[in-house]
Amino acid sequence: MEEYFFDYKKDNWEKNFNFVKDVGLEFIKVFNEIISKKNKIRWSKKDKEMQYFKRGRYVEFNLLYDRGTKFGLQTGGNIDAILMSLPPLAKWK
Repeated sequence: MEEYFFDYKKDNWEKNFNFVKDVGLEFIKVFNEIISKKNKIRWSKKDKEMQYFKRGRYVEFNLLYDRGTKFGLQTGGNIDAILMSLPPLAKWK
């Protein structure tokens, strides 16, 4: 079975590095634009509930599919450190 994870790419280090660097630089630009647009938005209770639901979906994905999380849990890693990236509040329907 062929693996499709980016960190397995070894075909052209310089090209791959430049790609990752460009993505990082563009991320900073786009992130700042998004934050400046949304910085003053007031969130309703309904908005907050939806955020908790989306966080729950993230938790499910992370525990079921994230290969780093799965590897850490399957090999007896530090549970607190592994789960530290999960949101502090989440809900499921």
